[in-house]
Amino acid sequence: MRKSFEEILSDTRHSIIVSCQALPGEPLYCEEMSIMPYMAKAAQMAGCKCIRTSSVRDVEGIKKATGLPVIGLIKRTYEGYDSYITPTMKEIDELAAAESDIIALDCTLRTRGDGTTIKEFLDQIHEKYPDIILMADISTYEEGINAWKCGVNIVGTTMSGYTPYSPKTNGPDFELVSRLVRDVDIPVIAEGKIHDPDEAKKMLSLGVHAVVVGGAITRPLEIARRFYDGIL
Repeated sequence: MRKSFEEILSDTRHSIIVSCQALPGEPLYCEEMSIMPYMAKAAQMAGCKCIRTSSVRDVEGIKKATGLPVIGLIKRTYEGYDSYITPTMKEIDELAAAESDIIALDCTLRTRGDGTTIKEFLDQIHEKYPDIILMADISTYEEGINAWKCGVNIVGTTMSGYTPYSPKTNGPDFELVSRLVRDVDIPVIAEGKIHDPDEAKKMLSLGVHAVVVGGAITRPLEIARRFYDGIL
């Protein structure tokens, strides 16, 4: 039985959400079968109560393997779109059909190929799926405030450092998180470049609802590179 949004929030409050993703070209991506349900199962055994993942295959596989609620997204590029995280209604439809509990989408203010604003896109989603739960992936304070005013349920700092105009740092954007926690009345989830437990604890101390950790847990290539770069 699917959990309500309130139950998911209760389960994930002041905790870690593990991001289990592998894209074509990455070492853990396999065409024949997905490795991500196994990653998610390991996270569940460690105490994780919610998984963030990419693709319909992994949303369905992880839900079946773990029974945990899933924040689903689809990474897809289109001509004319600067965003690639759930950029169009096609991806929303696919994730809704896969029973993704929460759908994450790019809510930056970058160019959309169909000419719509992010507000217009969000309005279209809400009209088609009135009960949908949306997580806005943003890169700046202004984008977070805009997404909140447009009616998303969660704001996540996923894109900080990954847009041309957001601060480029080697670590998490603590300042962005602090400002959003202060000024919006929906859950703020810290995500992006959180590499160790101390950084996660600092994020939680700032008042975020939860912290998403991905590469530091589920991407062996990134983990290995960090160690090699550290000793060199």
